[in-house]
Amino acid sequence: MVPSHGLRALLLALSLASLAACASRPAVGNDGRPRARPATAEAQEAILSPVNVLELYRGMGLIAARGIIPFVARVAFLPDRTSDSTLVLVSMSMAPRAIAFAREGEQYAGRYTVRLDLRRGVTLVRRLEGTETVRVATFRETSRADESVIWQQYVRVAPGEYSLNLGVRDEGSPRAAAEEVTVTVPRLATRTLGTPVPVYEVVARSSPDSLPRLLARPRATVLFGGDSVVPVYVEIGGTREATRVRAEVVGEGDAVLWRDSTVLLGRGGDLVSGTVLVPGADIGVGVVTLRVMQADRPDTAATRLLVTLGEDLPVAGFDELVRYLRFFAPEYRLEPLTKSTGAERAVAWNAFLKATDPNPSTSENEALREYFARIRLANQRFRDDGQIGWLSERGMAFVGLGDPDNIIEPVTQDMMQRNRQQVWVYTRWRLQLVFFDQTGLGRWRLSPSASSELQAAIRRRLAELP
Repeated sequence: MVPSHGLRALLLALSLASLAACASRPAVGNDGRPRARPATAEAQEAILSPVNVLELYRGMGLIAARGIIPFVARVAFLPDRTSDSTLVLVSMSMAPRAIAFAREGEQYAGRYTVRLDLRRGVTLVRRLEGTETVRVATFRETSRADESVIWQQYVRVAPGEYSLNLGVRDEGSPRAAAEEVTVTVPRLATRTLGTPVPVYEVVARSSPDSLPRLLARPRATVLFGGDSVVPVYVEIGGTREATRVRAEVVGEGDAVLWRDSTVLLGRGGDLVSGTVLVPGADIGVGVVTLRVMQADRPDTAATRLLVTLGEDLPVAGFDELVRYLRFFAPEYRLEPLTKSTGAERAVAWNAFLKATDPNPSTSENEALREYFARIRLANQRFRDDGQIGWLSERGMAFVGLGDPDNIIEPVTQDMMQRNRQQVWVYTRWRLQLVFFDQTGLGRWRLSPSASSELQAAIRRRLAELP
């Protein structure tokens, strides 16, 4: 169902990766042991600390809520009937798990309310409020973490500066979140490009008197892969002549990563429109900028895109990804990733996902999801071990082998006591790891021989993987 001008809530059957926090560059050697630490703790934190995904989205110019209902929203500006008015598209997305669902017959239903306020100074220019219902067929869908609940609304306002307040309230619980930002609505003169709008699907409008029938992609996320493409909708108002536009994606240092052109066509009214197809395989990984330019005018419009490697990997580069995977897959699986370059990486990554997916009938690689969940948990559990949690010796044991079957620790009243011991027992691997806290500060270490035994057990586990 394609939304038009009303309030709509849509649950998409899409296989997008969820954008959860992940760690950055892991400093490990080929033997799995940490390399020499950076000169300062601050330098290490900068290299390895988990990514703040909300700040990532905000850095892309999006609205990202910090509340207990995390949502991401985008504001785009399109040509209207005259230059004295601008068509504003506000789109918002959140994960189904942010909503409380209840059983309704054979389905599960969740309800939420969205309120949008636009103010100029103290004057309320526009208020929109509505309650939406999301229905899914199975309980499992209620816990999805991807961008699949999408709300969007068009508003016509005069150019100028506004305060935009967007709030979401879950009708099945006390949870709510809201964000307020300043928005400058541009005056789109004749033959001026509107904001490029990343979409899932679109039916171009024929004139500025109508509304685009599109389903926005608020997070502008595209999966890095051989056949992954993000459509971006583009309009120019005040003309009926077919207009060629150039599109290019630029990365760090303004380096051009991809370039193409397309023709925007008229459909009977004073407006031309079209879609630019941006391939995820050709533009690397991370946040990039899409620029659209008219061939014969200095007019340029831009939007930010996020190319991800998959679940829990919103911004990590490809080399960083391979380092993360050292406890996930055997070396022969990682070698094609390590040796691949350029466009080859998309093909290699798709092959890796297929080869390591324990359940190909689903839209995600559950094993990879669980692996990165363990890394996040290790960063929390073992953050006092003197370095980033998953690279500590207890962290490597947890990520590489999972939870131990038993943990034996002598009872003591003095938690600051030195030379404490903690024994992790892995029955399947016939392994007992004795960790020592020689400082009394909770920094647990293995002896050199026990560390070698841990690495050997991890290698044995990886060798058993297909």
